[in-house]
Amino acid sequence: MNNLAGLGYSNKTVVVTGGSSGMGAATARILGELGAWVHIVDINPPSVPCASYLRTDISNPDDVAQTIAALKTIGTIDHLFCCAGVPPTLGALKCMLINYIGNRQLTEGLIPSIPKGGSIAIISSDAGLGWQKDLPQKLEFLAITDPVAAKQWCEEKPEFLRDGYTSSKEMILVWVQQACIALGRERGIRINAIGPCPTGTAFIPQMETALDDNYFAQFPYPLLGRMATADEQAWPLVLLNSPLNNVVTGAVLWTDQGFAPGLYTGALDAAALM
Repeated sequence: MNNLAGLGYSNKTVVVTGGSSGMGAATARILGELGAWVHIVDINPPSVPCASYLRTDISNPDDVAQTIAALKTIGTIDHLFCCAGVPPTLGALKCMLINYIGNRQLTEGLIPSIPKGGSIAIISSDAGLGWQKDLPQKLEFLAITDPVAAKQWCEEKPEFLRDGYTSSKEMILVWVQQACIALGRERGIRINAIGPCPTGTAFIPQMETALDDNYFAQFPYPLLGRMATADEQAWPLVLLNSPLNNVVTGAVLWTDQGFAPGLYTGALDAAALM
């Protein structure tokens, strides 16, 4: 990995939520190989070497607050990777609490510890493609910064919550694209997201219970002809958060083999997935 030292992670302090499995574990492993001090936040113990592990239920605001306090004691946090995410099989509200509300609470709690030039990268999904729909309502939800109030807002609007997964991934994209302005102007911090296609992790078998058996088999993989691997998603996340991308903020990097641009331009027909 010596030829990748220019990515700027050597001796840097990074935090990875959801770092115990899937894309998060791949990201944590790569960062460690690049010389970073990796602190993992997850409800399950990590499977990769790390500087510290903080057991955290990201759906629980009190747990998240305790983790924020613990992470502040390590000093400067150069880069944050929000990889925690769950499928709707755990329940729509739980899905929203982890994928968006909890990741946002942790991120905003750690911003004072992130220096100028630091960065935040978050995993969204192709499920977030429709973030432009009902944008006024999404902005209303975005304005709620308290996680308890955000939960209550969702409970009162089940039509917005839907399955919890799609709406949470859409909210991540709205949040990233709005937050980049204030974070850039006031703190000099970048925030970006990736939007993966189906990826071969433990997430997929869980999702298969909620979708048609043929959904992932029929999904178009225009570039590779197969699902992505966890490493193939982790590397774009690591590259996006690198200081080499100094002018990139508020971006959504579609790591989906061309699925999103294909839908946007009509080169792919979404009807096959319906």
